[in-house]
Amino acid sequence: MQEATAQIRDFLQFIALSFIEHPDQAQLRVGQPEEGHLSFRLILAHEDVAQLIGRNGFTASAIRNVVNSVATRDNIKVTLRIHSVEEEQQRMAELEAKEMIE
Repeated sequence: MQEATAQIRDFLQFIALSFIEHPDQAQLRVGQPEEGHLSFRLILAHEDVAQLIGRNGFTASAIRNVVNSVATRDNIKVTLRIHSVEEEQQRMAELEAKEMIE
């Protein structure tokens, strides 16, 4: 599974850096919520999110299809979420606030 994760991560990095204008702000985070499932979060500058998602989401859909095709041969399910830096900061602040309440 580690080899497949590395291959998918490398592919996503290559694709993302090919499409975006601010690679210095790009981050790729990987999670494994359960066995046989990988969750990738691609965090980009606000302007780059629209660029990578593409018109009507066609570019993001194509990227997800390729990633899932590769992952299927290793019996892995993959999810890919694309967020802006601002959305990720808000998400992290909400998680921290939730932890403080609990």
